[in-house]
Amino acid sequence: MKLTPVSELKTFALQAFGRCGVSPEDAETAAEVLVTTDTWGVFTHGTKALYAYTRRLRGQGIKPRGRPRIQSEGPAWALVDGDSSLGMVTGVYAMKLAVAKAATSGIALVVVRNSCHFGAAGYYASLAASLGQIGIALSNDVPSVAAPGSRGAVMGSNPFGFGAPSAHEGAMVLDIATAEVAGGKVAAAAAEGKSIPLGWLLDNEGKPTTDPQLFIQRQAALAPMSGHKGYGLALMIEILSGGLSGAKMRDKVGIWMLDPPEQATDHSHAFIAINPATFLGEKVFPGRMDDLFGHIRSGPAAAHVDHVKIPGEIEQGKRAKALAAGIDFPNDVRDKLKTAAEENGLPLPSFLA
Repeated sequence: MKLTPVSELKTFALQAFGRCGVSPEDAETAAEVLVTTDTWGVFTHGTKALYAYTRRLRGQGIKPRGRPRIQSEGPAWALVDGDSSLGMVTGVYAMKLAVAKAATSGIALVVVRNSCHFGAAGYYASLAASLGQIGIALSNDVPSVAAPGSRGAVMGSNPFGFGAPSAHEGAMVLDIATAEVAGGKVAAAAAEGKSIPLGWLLDNEGKPTTDPQLFIQRQAALAPMSGHKGYGLALMIEILSGGLSGAKMRDKVGIWMLDPPEQATDHSHAFIAINPATFLGEKVFPGRMDDLFGHIRSGPAAAHVDHVKIPGEIEQGKRAKALAAGIDFPNDVRDKLKTAAEENGLPLPSFLA
């Protein structure tokens, strides 16, 4: 299988966004989010979804020239209207706003309404970490996850991203959905005609199933991560993002991949930035994280691993390899990239030939 050069993939994404009327600045932001996610090996939230974003852009459900803007704010908080722009554009805007406010206030919360699917929550957490702050990124979504004892979906797979910087040991970046598994993995298994592990899905009677087609047919819901714990976290995220921003919640949120492309989805997000220097002074916190991460890595490890890893470490290793040699995309991602090229009137890039 031919590897995909990162620079060529980004150029392709920029061209696709450009064909839909997105400004060069916003196309750069969105492409950077998606391509970075691919270099981490998180293909469910990278350019695999480019075709779906561009369909909604062409239909105006996502505004190609939408501009996120502050509706109200204080020294340590803000409410942002995403103006139905690309979720990646709004997400970067809101996290940078939170970081800027936290630089003077110590901690800041920015909530967002009138947005769309924003990709991987971990990207925004890592963005804050790259700027020297602790970052938290949250988002709601249409229900696809069961609750303990429910028949059918109750909550979205509402993701949680957390990032913390260090001086030399690399940032900790945690990116988890509150479902047992990402819906994209179930969809990929369905597309390949494969069964899934028991525990990923619950059918509409609340019973476990290994048939991914039931999820595609909306006859099953994802299981919540760790039972009541994942359900509780998902509800917390719904409250902080949808509840606090005044946006739509639960089944009122649009299905961004399936609803008519002219419809806005009104996803909501919450971004928290914490400035460690406010609490400890300049340069103290990163050194403490070096000690923490270093001690964990140097601790006893099982025979089959070289060391205990920090969340985000595996993804950074994959990114280094991708930047050096290219990305090894699975067939389902390559197929979706071909769809994006065809639907946006672009020649098939050489890495897909």
